[in-house]
Amino acid sequence: MESAGQMLMLAALMLTAHAGSQNYLLTFPHPKFVRVGSNFTATCVIINRTEVTADDLYWNLSETILPREHYSKINNSAISVTFTVTSDKPEWLFCLCRNPSPNIVLNQGLYMHGIYLQKGYAVQQPPGNLSCVALQENTYISGTITCEWRDSGPQTEQDPIIYTLHVRDMTSQGNYTTTTKTKAQVSLGTYPNHMNLEIWVEAKNSLGMVESEHLKEEANWFVKTNPPSDISVISEKSFPTSLLLNWTLPIDKSYFRLMYRIRFTTEGANTWTDVPQEDTSQDIQSFRLQNLQPGTKYISQVSCKNARRGHGRWSDWSNNATKWTPEAPPRGKPDLWMTILGSPNANGQNVQIACKDPVHSNGRITMFSLMIKAHRVTNASTQLENTTEMISRSGDITVLKQVPIPDHQSTQVFLTAINSVGQSEKAFLGVPERGKERPSVEDLRVSSQDGRLLVEWRLPRSSEVSEFVVEWVGRGQMDWQKENKSTTRTHITGPLEPFVCYRVSVYVLRSGWSSKATSVEAFLKEGAPSEAPSVSLLGVPGHDGAHLVWTQIPPERSRGFISTYTIYYRTGDATRAVTVLGNSSSYKLTSLSPDTTYDTWITASTIAGSYKGSTHSFTTQKYAPGEIEGIVVGVSLGFLFFFLMIVLLCFYKKDVIRENFWPRIPDPGESTIKNWSPDYSLKADLPRESCVSGISVLDVDVCDGRSLFDEEKAGLPLKKDKFLSEEHSSGIGGSSCMSSPRQSVSDSDEGGDMADTTASTVQYSSVVASSGYKGQTPAQPTLFSRSESTQPLLDCEENPDTSAQEGSRQSQRCSRPTGNNLSPQGAALREELQPLDFCSLPEDAENNTPAEHQSAASASSYMPQLGGYRPQ
Repeated sequence: MESAGQMLMLAALMLTAHAGSQNYLLTFPHPKFVRVGSNFTATCVIINRTEVTADDLYWNLSETILPREHYSKINNSAISVTFTVTSDKPEWLFCLCRNPSPNIVLNQGLYMHGIYLQKGYAVQQPPGNLSCVALQENTYISGTITCEWRDSGPQTEQDPIIYTLHVRDMTSQGNYTTTTKTKAQVSLGTYPNHMNLEIWVEAKNSLGMVESEHLKEEANWFVKTNPPSDISVISEKSFPTSLLLNWTLPIDKSYFRLMYRIRFTTEGANTWTDVPQEDTSQDIQSFRLQNLQPGTKYISQVSCKNARRGHGRWSDWSNNATKWTPEAPPRGKPDLWMTILGSPNANGQNVQIACKDPVHSNGRITMFSLMIKAHRVTNASTQLENTTEMISRSGDITVLKQVPIPDHQSTQVFLTAINSVGQSEKAFLGVPERGKERPSVEDLRVSSQDGRLLVEWRLPRSSEVSEFVVEWVGRGQMDWQKENKSTTRTHITGPLEPFVCYRVSVYVLRSGWSSKATSVEAFLKEGAPSEAPSVSLLGVPGHDGAHLVWTQIPPERSRGFISTYTIYYRTGDATRAVTVLGNSSSYKLTSLSPDTTYDTWITASTIAGSYKGSTHSFTTQKYAPGEIEGIVVGVSLGFLFFFLMIVLLCFYKKDVIRENFWPRIPDPGESTIKNWSPDYSLKADLPRESCVSGISVLDVDVCDGRSLFDEEKAGLPLKKDKFLSEEHSSGIGGSSCMSSPRQSVSDSDEGGDMADTTASTVQYSSVVASSGYKGQTPAQPTLFSRSESTQPLLDCEENPDTSAQEGSRQSQRCSRPTGNNLSPQGAALREELQPLDFCSLPEDAENNTPAEHQSAASASSYMPQLGGYRPQ
């Protein structure tokens, strides 16, 4: 049946589309809204075309091709798709046709048709929690009723839920109003007092409609009156624990009877105390508050509603009504405590006595009566001193007095609180003699927990405990609280500030006598330090190190516990860091470079952050301590050692030094020059070609020759074997034929001293012809003699043209007991030196030289004197 209906619809749609459109596809249905979460089915039909079939059709939803398993083929020209609507946003559903074969190209514009899907939510639930109220205006009830309810579920912008509020009485069709919100008002004109009303809400959209429950109540059931007015409080001196409240009715009793509720609190408290409902359910206009604290300021409020049970709504609370209860004598004891100021000294200790008002002061405490009893032990006797004074109250915590307590003295303090009516009981506190205090608690721990400080401790070994006192001091303010003897864990109840260091102490009270204090420091919350210490040097920086010191940060600026200090020191681009513990106040830098400038600073760190301090610069010493003194001492010792070594060397080498610096001048009278040649005159060969000239020949007589040989032999040691290898000597002075002759003494400066004269080597030479005796052939060839004496020439030899006096002296020196005349010798010495030329002979000169020339050749040759001067 369903298939036949669908086919009929298809036929009708095909006829309609063929008549009014050239599009070859048709999709249906076209609903106004589709419910989100439902299954939607759409059908696509091919109109009057045979080149394509239903197999060529496909569905596209928001540019996404739907899977073919969701398709249903109706016939060869129609196909449907079914899918679940998940998104609440509107979108297009298109039916498209693909090309059936490569030979057929379709006009895609004619083979595309779509449905625009607008979505919405069905009304899932009726409006709930319907409540209505009619407010009081002036002295009557307003004719407008206001209702609120809970929404009926999600909705879309395209299909919102429309709410209609219906209010109907039993005599009319009722009134209503529509809205899209969950709150509405309906005007009824004159409020129908004592009549029944029916109120409900209808929720509707395109996908459905539901109604809320129907409220059927009397009209006064919905009324909310104004709070009572003109609240007044009366205090009676005869009733210090009660206050009388009076008020005015907010509405006339002709409408309905009212019931009330009352609450009160003390000034500064955060909680209210409610009066039991059964005490205020009657139609009243006054009420007495009882069991109040005398001399206390109270705040009261009143509210009302319809007295019929279950009817109406409570009015708002009235304005505050404030009043002090009458005062009564204080009940209980003042909270007495003391704290030690500073550290005990040789004269004793200073104690500051403070107190708080009694818990039940029953009025304002204006005065305190303080009595102090001191028990002093002197010379094995006890002296008692009593002082009593009246102290005015100031503030919640009153500092009564500072009491010096010397050593060997115990003090008892008695305190009474006084108000305008009477006085309290006496509070007692005992301060034991110094050194005789009993031990306090053990294992004290303070930690931050839930924005408060948690204090924990372990009971002392002694069981004599009356109560504990927890004291805290921060930013110069001191406060305390007392706990019972079984407490080992408590929170500090006083106001605390973050980033403030509190010194928390716990004392044990034994029958009013205090004990030693056990103290720790704690922070409610830690933060980064607000400053860092400034670093400075302790003394003068050294050669490779520096001692840094700094001052600990005050607790009020540390804002937490300093966990570490980080020391930075920098030279050039190189920066190094050293971390030390937070309780350190100095550090010695090592391994520094000498004569170097360093910049250093300190960073203070807590668990919450760090802060950098100011920079300080210093320069290390160039030398280490004692290094300069060591260098000076080392150099001095080295110089002394060198000097001593020089002295010792001079001592052991004194002969060598004397010969080099003060040589011994030979005595000319001991010279061996007199032994150089025989007793005849020297003859020189004529110069030949290619011979070296420049040799001076000195012609002396026998007397002169002998005297010179004797002086040389006496003045100089003989040198043996010096010229053994010089078989072909070059002549006088050891010169070769191509060399210049050595400078004679006569060529040197005449004005030179003896040392300079002796420094030059002067050679005396002569050619001696050894002819033997008369008429005999010489036994050996004529030799050329040479002297290598370093002795300077005598004045008579060096300067032949000297004065007659010098000539006479030379004659005397040259005289020998030979019997020869001295005049020819003096003449010979003054004879001018004549240069002669000599030629060296070849090795076979003796064989190749003719006999007649042997004598001359022999005269021209010479043999070197190897061992000094040797007679020829």
